[in-house]
Amino acid sequence: MRCLVTGSTGFIGRRLLALLDTMKFDVRLIARYKVEGYQTIICNLGSDAIPEDACESVDIVFHLAGFAHDLKDPNITKQSYYAVNVNSTLELANLSVKLKVKKFVYVSSVKAGGPPSPGVCATEKDQSYPEGVYGETKRQAELALLRIGVDSDMQVSIVRPALVYGPNMKGNLQLMLSGIKSGWFPPLPEIGNRRSMIHVNDLVRAILLVAKDKRADGEIFIATDGRPYSSREIYSAMCNIAGKSIPKWSVPKMLFVLASLTSASIKYKINKLLGDECYSSVKLEELGFKAKKSLKGMNEKDF
Repeated sequence: MRCLVTGSTGFIGRRLLALLDTMKFDVRLIARYKVEGYQTIICNLGSDAIPEDACESVDIVFHLAGFAHDLKDPNITKQSYYAVNVNSTLELANLSVKLKVKKFVYVSSVKAGGPPSPGVCATEKDQSYPEGVYGETKRQAELALLRIGVDSDMQVSIVRPALVYGPNMKGNLQLMLSGIKSGWFPPLPEIGNRRSMIHVNDLVRAILLVAKDKRADGEIFIATDGRPYSSREIYSAMCNIAGKSIPKWSVPKMLFVLASLTSASIKYKINKLLGDECYSSVKLEELGFKAKKSLKGMNEKDF
């Protein structure tokens, strides 16, 4: 079976490639540069037109590529998000329909569903307005893809991962891990908040499961490991991964509250650190998915 993968050089994409290789898929890539060992179509999504032969004789498209940089960077505009997350996605989907691709799996984000209500683990039905241009463009792409699926014979399925962790992860989790290793990250208090996560190996298994199951046609699936973590639990797990002892003390919550009053940017960062962001993956589990890894069981050897 031949598949086309975008975003193959990213954190999730590299793990998906490794899984596809073990399952003897015939893999073709769209990437900005040649990836050794794979048929690679050189294309910079968002600025280059996708070559029509990219989808020739392809059975499944796994579309992972996306634009997720910080909009606070003055060199990045909203148009950059729309060019990659919306326009290129729809260009690839329409080309896939034209060349009779059977299945199109889009890796979106829980950000497309909007922020969960306090105290609730959001499901796919709990749709609110996406927060930020990243979530907004992911949601626009989702809606357009679902329409394309309805109007064609191509199965369209969407996976919304929660926060993804694992070796070579990036973003805030990597910042926390680096801070713990360096000794500057503060011990977080236990406040009973809930945040959903998923290991990258489990996520790529979920992506493949959705691609194979006919029941996934026209559906959106949130992907988590099935249990939420408090910020303190995440901090403790990062200590284990860093090979550091877990401090028996913590910075009081009130100090974070006071710090959040100093500026809007600090308030935003503290909310990201200590807030709730809980999601339910019951719908995915009903397809037969069960996570094999838990953050609490991670240590240095797993990273």
